[in-house]
Amino acid sequence: MAAAAPPALSFRTYEEYLESQLTALDMYYLESEEVGRQLVELGFRGSGNVLQREEFEARALAAELTAVAPQKSLASVGKELKDNFLRALAEREEANCTGKISSIIFIHDRNSHRQEVSAYIDYAHRLTTDDFEVYFSGKKRLLPRNTDLSFYNWDRNVSTSNSSPNYEVIAEDASGLLFKNKSDRKIINVDPKGYPGDNTTRTPVETDLYFHVVFYDHIIRRGT
Repeated sequence: MAAAAPPALSFRTYEEYLESQLTALDMYYLESEEVGRQLVELGFRGSGNVLQREEFEARALAAELTAVAPQKSLASVGKELKDNFLRALAEREEANCTGKISSIIFIHDRNSHRQEVSAYIDYAHRLTTDDFEVYFSGKKRLLPRNTDLSFYNWDRNVSTSNSSPNYEVIAEDASGLLFKNKSDRKIINVDPKGYPGDNTTRTPVETDLYFHVVFYDHIIRRGT
């Protein structure tokens, strides 16, 4: 009789999740963990109701974003967050501070000079350089800068790109603007019509604070 499927979120990696459904007898005959994992993923071993990698990682991301126990050091703690953007920013703050997730934020709006600007912002990096208390309290808005990963001033037709501690900018690729995560070397594709990349989710946010906002949340894969 097949064993019951273990809770997916109790495992650190997808590989560990697959291996948990292999029995000692399976390993005796198969003699290879890799072959065993493949058979579980295909439904020939285990519970027969196995999550695919994309679904496993989507559940892991959701768990990260909804994790309870915020730390007092977080700038969002205790703030009254009235806008969807600020709430989305707060949901991701702890995970970006600890390196569990690396988020890129696309913001399109007008700057203090009333110029139309947009940028892809390395959220984790900005957390180390900016005082987010003023953003979460509503005293200031998080705005694009020409030092962000990719910046464009629509009125002046000026663009810049800059690598950050977390991302390398790949601006000349035929697929369009890409970012490579420096921790796991995965590519993030910000084309709204394309696949965002392995372990990455694209989330548009309806907000009254900006013209357009999109979060690209990348789960940092650790070595197995």
